[in-house]
Amino acid sequence: MIHDLLVSEVSFADKAVRTIAVYLAVALLLRLAGKRDLAQLNNFDLVVMLLISNVVQNAIIGPDNSLIGGLEGAVVLVAFNAVVVRLAASVPWIGRLVEGGPTVLAKDGRYLDRVLRRTGLRRADVDTSIQRQGGTHVSDTSLVTLEPGGSVLVRLRPEEVDATRGDVDDLRARLDRIERQLETLLERGAR
Repeated sequence: MIHDLLVSEVSFADKAVRTIAVYLAVALLLRLAGKRDLAQLNNFDLVVMLLISNVVQNAIIGPDNSLIGGLEGAVVLVAFNAVVVRLAASVPWIGRLVEGGPTVLAKDGRYLDRVLRRTGLRRADVDTSIQRQGGTHVSDTSLVTLEPGGSVLVRLRPEEVDATRGDVDDLRARLDRIERQLETLLERGAR
């Protein structure tokens, strides 16, 4: 039993090459499939992710069922992912290659239906993002984009943007200045 747990039947180099090859292949497949991330998976996307993990397991660890073999595969996977993430963050062209750029979903208050179909998003999905970010309908927006990480960024038309605390404070300060100027004018007129 101890032998089965601690003795790996596949060399570390073999496991490292397998892990990196599977990582790159799955990352490419996911990149080609679209930009949605885990926070925006629908039920079907989640099923695919779970099944992919099961399908590629043997491709990563090979015929090795030992504890050590599984841990070696996990270490290589996490380490290689850390390298890719840091490279994507520090080298712009690698970041664009790995993540892509933003995709415009709606512009000037109108959906781009062809783009929605291509990205696999429904209007209802985007409507939810618009409502979360302060709008009520796509007509309230100037630009809606699907960002590389999978989030939907909504830019509301200026007249639809809610006032911030800073806006109210600025308005209050302006009104105070106007009141002081009116008082000064009234005092001068009374003399």
